Amino acid sequence: MIENVAETATGCVAGDETEDAHADIRRVTCWRGRAVALAPLDVDDAELVHAWRADPVAAHEVCVWPRTLSAVRERIERDRDEHDRDDFLVLLPDGTPIGHIALTDQDMVDGTAEIMLVLDPDHRGQGHGADAVDALVDLAFGELPMHRVQAVTHTTNTAALGVLARSGFVQEGVRRSPCLHRGRRYDVAVLALLREEWQALTRPRSWDIPAAGQGLASAPPSDARA
Repeated sequence: MIENVAETATGCVAGDETEDAHADIRRVTCWRGRAVALAPLDVDDAELVHAWRADPVAAHEVCVWPRTLSAVRERIERDRDEHDRDDFLVLLPDGTPIGHIALTDQDMVDGTAEIMLVLDPDHRGQGHGADAVDALVDLAFGELPMHRVQAVTHTTNTAALGVLARSGFVQEGVRRSPCLHRGRRYDVAVLALLREEWQALTRPRSWDIPAAGQGLASAPPSDARA
């Protein structure tokens, strides 16, 4: 599920000290966007993910009930052993983590997967969501044998729908009333990007973007699989 990547909010959900501490960690990145990088998600990142998912906007748009920190940590640890998903932190050039993006439900036979994104409230509306989405679909089509990447979000989430459209996603239909939030049911839009549509995009691909930033260490593309 894609959250409202253009929604703005005040305050750092993880706290200034937590964000500074995580920014000081030298992470090994495995993939790049125009102004962000992707690094494999680790169990030690549970506190960040827990804070991002607990944000009211993200909880609504991703359509999840916020979990306890211990539950998030257990879920991350369990997901590391799953072969049908890849989870990443979205990092700024200085190494600051600003979000969680994942390619889930990967079916290597049919070549299908779904994209999920949650951003820190302080870093929405700055183009980082679109950058991360473009980077992940480049991974899906450039390094993995995907033919179709799907994204799902509320039909009222115009910001996320706009980001997905700019990344080449096409709305295929609407699932009626599958999501209950605060006593109200919501429709969700189903969008997808096909391999031939990705190939027709004229933007630079992730492997054409030069490395930048001082807080990041790079790893070969072959290390992209978590």
